[in-house]
Amino acid sequence: MTATPPRLVLIDGSSYLYRAFHALPPLTNDAGEPTGALFGVVNMLRATLNERPDFVAYVVDAPGRTFRDDLYPQYKATRSAMPDDLRAQVQPMCDIVHALGIDILRVDGVEADDVIGTLAVQAAAQGIAVTISTGDKDFAQLVRNADGGAGIALVNTMSGSRLDSDARVVEKFGVRPEQIVDYLALMGDSVDNIIGVDKCGPKTAAKWLAEYGTLDAVIAHADAVKGKIGENLRAALPRLPLNRTLATIKLDVALDRTPNELLLRERHVDQLRGLYARYGFKQALRELDGGAGDAGAAGVRNTAAGYARTGGAAAEAPDAALAAPGEYEMVTTPEQLDAWVARLHAADEFAFDTETDSLDALCANLVGISLAVAPGHAAYIPVGHDYPGAPAQLGRGEVLDALRPLFADAGKRKLGQHGKYDLHVLRCHGVDVRGYADDTMLESFVFNATASRHDMDSLAKRYLGYDTIKFSDVAGKGAKQILFSQVALDDATRYAAEDADVTLRLHRALAPKLAAEPALERVYREIEMPLVPVLARIEANGVLIDGDELRRQSADLGRRMLALQQQATELAGRTFNLDSPKQVCALLFEELKLPALVKTPTGQPSANEEALEAISDQHELPRVILDYRSLAKLRSTYTDKLPEMVNARTGRVHTSYHQAGAATGRLASSDPNLQNIPIRTADGRRIRKAFVAPPGRKIVACDYSQIELRIMAHLSEDPALLRAFGSGADIHRATAAEVFGKAIDEVGSDERRAAKAINFGLMYGMSAFGLAKQLGIGRGEAQDYIALYFARYPGVRDFMERTRQQAREQGYVETVFGRRLYLENIAARNQGLRAGAERAAINAPMQGTAADIIKRAMIAIDAWLAGQGAAGQEVPALMVLQVHDELVFEADADFVPTLLEAVTGRMSAAAELRVPLVVDSGIGDNWDEAH
Repeated sequence: MTATPPRLVLIDGSSYLYRAFHALPPLTNDAGEPTGALFGVVNMLRATLNERPDFVAYVVDAPGRTFRDDLYPQYKATRSAMPDDLRAQVQPMCDIVHALGIDILRVDGVEADDVIGTLAVQAAAQGIAVTISTGDKDFAQLVRNADGGAGIALVNTMSGSRLDSDARVVEKFGVRPEQIVDYLALMGDSVDNIIGVDKCGPKTAAKWLAEYGTLDAVIAHADAVKGKIGENLRAALPRLPLNRTLATIKLDVALDRTPNELLLRERHVDQLRGLYARYGFKQALRELDGGAGDAGAAGVRNTAAGYARTGGAAAEAPDAALAAPGEYEMVTTPEQLDAWVARLHAADEFAFDTETDSLDALCANLVGISLAVAPGHAAYIPVGHDYPGAPAQLGRGEVLDALRPLFADAGKRKLGQHGKYDLHVLRCHGVDVRGYADDTMLESFVFNATASRHDMDSLAKRYLGYDTIKFSDVAGKGAKQILFSQVALDDATRYAAEDADVTLRLHRALAPKLAAEPALERVYREIEMPLVPVLARIEANGVLIDGDELRRQSADLGRRMLALQQQATELAGRTFNLDSPKQVCALLFEELKLPALVKTPTGQPSANEEALEAISDQHELPRVILDYRSLAKLRSTYTDKLPEMVNARTGRVHTSYHQAGAATGRLASSDPNLQNIPIRTADGRRIRKAFVAPPGRKIVACDYSQIELRIMAHLSEDPALLRAFGSGADIHRATAAEVFGKAIDEVGSDERRAAKAINFGLMYGMSAFGLAKQLGIGRGEAQDYIALYFARYPGVRDFMERTRQQAREQGYVETVFGRRLYLENIAARNQGLRAGAERAAINAPMQGTAADIIKRAMIAIDAWLAGQGAAGQEVPALMVLQVHDELVFEADADFVPTLLEAVTGRMSAAAELRVPLVVDSGIGDNWDEAH
């Protein structure tokens, strides 16, 4: 029986820190320190150590220049600086690695790759089986078949993939390990700023090497390669030898340690415990305190399983076919366009993306369109690149005319990533898209709203293990960033075609995940996807703004702000800047000696709204500052800004709605944000006066009445709550009657106010302390109110406890329609984190169900509106705004009764609850009058 060889694990530390940073959400510890990259790498290290290697080293790049910089001064010149949040995690990472007993290796003048390569070949020569833990494809050149078990293998611990033989390397890259360097030289590497053969992708490089064997042979036969790619090869010949040198991992680095000296040292348990506690690594702490061995390994597996369940970094390995590099075509001739149109006609579905010169979809000019019909195969059709010397491109009209029938075909499925933007762009250029079937941003959002950012770059890394080209890679950053119309066509093609390609790949990866969860797939198919064109129409409709009214309000706010500044100066006894937190803190806490009851994450006194509210009963000045800030915010955010946001073409303001914002499913809006216009203050309500109807029309507002309380009654099935809503009683007065044991007509205003605070407060997890503060009563009295409430509504208490238990068991809660909210901290040891997750568990089903209901109503109303009015005539009503539980319309005055009947009926019928859904409505010349 052959003895098992000893094992050496070489960890590519720099690579994993970066990959974990980008793969994980921006996690922080209780002190606000970033921990996302640390979390990913620590889990990888724990998993590695539980496999009990004989030797191990953590290898990182040394600071300063390397021999490659001397050979090629532009080497890695395009790499952006390390993000501050990642830089802050480098030293803590080294501290943890050291405390684990692992040697950290760095050698001046070379890269970590060279240190790893040297150790790997030395160890294999000594009969040691080598595992290189990395996600870097360059290391494939080192793979050696295991002769007697002492080969060199690559393991991507984040994805679980393994390359341990020539055959596996060929399967992944199409070339043998000894050809990898030549393969890299031909393709180049945009990350390292190594310029390969233009238009030479993985398949072309592999084809050439399959035919000629080596880079030298490819160079020797360059004249035999036909077409444009042959011209590109011949143009690149002078730089290919240097490319090969840059891509070759050195195997002869002078090291002060040999592989068999890399023994795992004894752990510094106390130091590890302190580090794990500081950064909130609870599972690692439990493993540390519970010992290593099997228990530790189980702990790692449980952590990975839990994180996979919530869509975390430990999710299953991506399909290798969906992670492979793609081949992209630039379409600049009628023949190429005809060929792609034929491919699109033959395909059941295709992904598309637009490139423009503006983030404002309603003002943007189309610069190009990208298309993909199969993973790895995409095209970019440039139509508007206008930099000096730009190659000839097809005409925009010619391209749109060719594609218009395909986009208009409702039976042809179209895929996009945040495709609402692209729908706007194409509509503004005369192309209406029908059959928009899937959106990868929404697939990810519905699958797990909290697991990840839902932008393409984040999703590609998470679900495909694929690093996309960033916009800044081709257009630059900051003041030097250029418009996409100025980007060179070759760069534009790589970037834009990849967008369509990755969208198609993401759909292939995400669709099966949703299909495996029927409730989630229904949310996606029946709510989120049908809502996309509805929101696009609302955004395109826009809302009319009375600029004169806003200017009058701005002038009034300015006068009152000046008066408050003068009052503050008198109270302080000197002038100071009310907008400066530093000056406010110095005045309040150093000069006036007021208590600093709220601190910043760094422990300094805070001057935020919460801090000033906390001391507003101790001095008049904090309240004056709060009033000033409130007016200043209204002025800067709305009265000054809204007139500047009127679209010159439409004369209206067009907000943008975001479906993948709040985890509960509530819509958000931006540019401008119309969800946050204050409603509780007279000044906030006054802003709504500026949202007006044009002559001959009216503003109609329809608002769900107490929808979240009604959902609470439905979910809790509490008899008293169901009875109150069923009878149409004032729910707050009915609650007061129940709690205080009175007849409804005997309830006083203070008792109703207390009941209202309890009704809404309990849904948001309000404690007795919070209720006492809101009502201005003692904590004991507030606790008595809550006890009385639960005594009269025991179904609510049971529902809340049942929901907490479900959240602890499943890790998530659901809305009535099946939308999930995952709760990462529901089992946290930290009481504050756990309590926050429990509050979210109780509130999310109600808030999320309310969001689902109004979305369903919007879909039904939009479908009804589409059938109103004669063809070719202006529609009699438009849906122009959605704000929380309210829908706002603009309608012909004589159409208002018809609209009200249809809208209120459809809003009431948007869900079948155990209590009626009541809709309040109003009509006016402006939004304030109608609300």
